[in-house]
Amino acid sequence: MNAALPRLRGRLDEIRERIAQAAKRSGRALGDVVLVGVTKSVPVDVVRVVVEAGLGDLGENRVQEAEEKIQGVGHAAARWHLVGHLQRNKAGRAATLFDRIHSVDRIELAEALSKRGAAEGRTLRVLVQVHVSGEASKHGVAPGELERLLERVRELPGLCVDGLMSIGPPVERAEDARPYFVRTRELRDAAERRLGLELPHVSMGMSADYEVAIEEGSTLVRVGTALFGPRDRKD
Repeated sequence: MNAALPRLRGRLDEIRERIAQAAKRSGRALGDVVLVGVTKSVPVDVVRVVVEAGLGDLGENRVQEAEEKIQGVGHAAARWHLVGHLQRNKAGRAATLFDRIHSVDRIELAEALSKRGAAEGRTLRVLVQVHVSGEASKHGVAPGELERLLERVRELPGLCVDGLMSIGPPVERAEDARPYFVRTRELRDAAERRLGLELPHVSMGMSADYEVAIEEGSTLVRVGTALFGPRDRKD
């Protein structure tokens, strides 16, 4: 047995238990929340181990790194999520590699994804990233432009837009992130009501604050450090 398997299985079990408790506190079922293990900078052999431990959803920040992981682990081994910012010139490859893209933030990107999805005869599930933190370094459509973008994306062939994603600012306490999660949920609820769209998914919450995110309605939590430990950052 791989020596890393017991350690990763233990972390995975602990995170799942915390997810279950957070879901219970918010009156939701455990099945309402998907754990996406973010494998940025994680070696392929470690990713194989966590898949063996039972993790079925994996997130990557970059197309090139994801391509290497998918080749090494196997596309069918997990559901692959792009959780990082996507450049338009890499949209075609991303549409082929990923099962879900969390970070659609402009119509030009959506159109490029649509073109590849339609050409391949598949429907790619996407989330629109909304900028709620106020930080200049973060990506996402402005809240005031969200509904206009949603209206345009839902008309594109080869795409199914079914939710929102947001990234909050770094916080000292998990509780400090709550207003940003509330804001994202409120924007989703308003868009559903005004546009007649079904947007069941909200991708928000990371290692430091995923429990609070779940309490505020997150259906997809993006957890890296809490599962894999600190990693060397290339950027």
